[in-house]
Amino acid sequence: MATAEYDDVSKVFDSGNEDVVAVEGLDISIEEGEFLVLVGPSGCGKSTTLRLLAGLETVTDGEVRIAGEVVNDEKPKDRDIAMVFQNYALYPHKTVRENMSFGLEMTTDLSTDEIADRVTEAAEMLGISDLLERKPGALSGGQQQRVALGRAIVREPAVFLMDEPLSNLDAKLRTQMRTELQQLHDRLGVATVYVTHDQTEAMTMGDRIAVLDGGELQQLGTPLECYHEPTNRFVAGFIGSPSMNFLDLEYDPTDRLGVTDGVEYRFTETQADVLGPGPRAITLGIRPEAVELAAESGPDTVTATVSVVEPMGSESVLHLDVAGTTMTASVSGDLAVTSGDRIRLRFPRDRVHAFDADGGGAIFNRAKESESLPDGVRLAGQD
Repeated sequence: MATAEYDDVSKVFDSGNEDVVAVEGLDISIEEGEFLVLVGPSGCGKSTTLRLLAGLETVTDGEVRIAGEVVNDEKPKDRDIAMVFQNYALYPHKTVRENMSFGLEMTTDLSTDEIADRVTEAAEMLGISDLLERKPGALSGGQQQRVALGRAIVREPAVFLMDEPLSNLDAKLRTQMRTELQQLHDRLGVATVYVTHDQTEAMTMGDRIAVLDGGELQQLGTPLECYHEPTNRFVAGFIGSPSMNFLDLEYDPTDRLGVTDGVEYRFTETQADVLGPGPRAITLGIRPEAVELAAESGPDTVTATVSVVEPMGSESVLHLDVAGTTMTASVSGDLAVTSGDRIRLRFPRDRVHAFDADGGGAIFNRAKESESLPDGVRLAGQD
């Protein structure tokens, strides 16, 4: 049985002149122990989706279920959930101990000793035992974030809900806390729904990710499924950093060519079979890390002008002009590339995607086969 479910859920806000559809026809099941990430751009409906599960917003249509029970009309305190907010929402006049215990005191029949034991255990788990008598004003951002997590942990809920809990932290601390959250989730084994606009967080943290846009679910799958097998152009462009390159082409089945001014790209016979027998407008997609430098021209090469070079250390990100389209490529940081260089690129045919130019749906995705580790790399377990 799923821990939490959205069954054809919609949420419509009445803004006066017209209704605003924030979430439409959402179907998602979150399994026990799963870490599900809701990701998408600002205004896509991800926070509203989380609030519908928390009971902070009412459902317009459909059913929200927790542990198999419909909770559409249940109050938040009766839903067996715990929520971590973006701004932590700590009581400034209470100590860390009091912040962590307050919810249990208000909503449960636990004894004082039982509450104290839970607070102590959670504080030890999070490494904040020495902060229990401090107030939030005396804590760093990372410490406040741990207190907010501890307040949720002590509730021992069926579902953890997290609304962009790392967005107020600096980049280095965010990376550290991502790892800590994953380790914490593994220890607790509780279903978690995590909202973020950061696709890097989604890729690195989620067992599955739900990509939302315009209130609609675009794709639900593992991070690598969404990365390698996007269902449409939106998902392909949103997942991955730098984002996927797109090049609009007119496809001619006679020569298997995709053509635009200054570009002729020849597809394989297998790809041509998928593209179909008639001419059509398509969008070629390729990720920056899949682009290669080419010493010789060929059926899968294009020419480009380097506009900007961004040195990143081990690699450099090239911003390019390809037939009037802005694209990017990731190359070795050891290469001496400068703005204004005219270079030849290869788009390997086993690493390109194709999307319908009108609806944006995927026509085919890149070929992907998992590679085994070389012999001797994976070590046998020790007794």
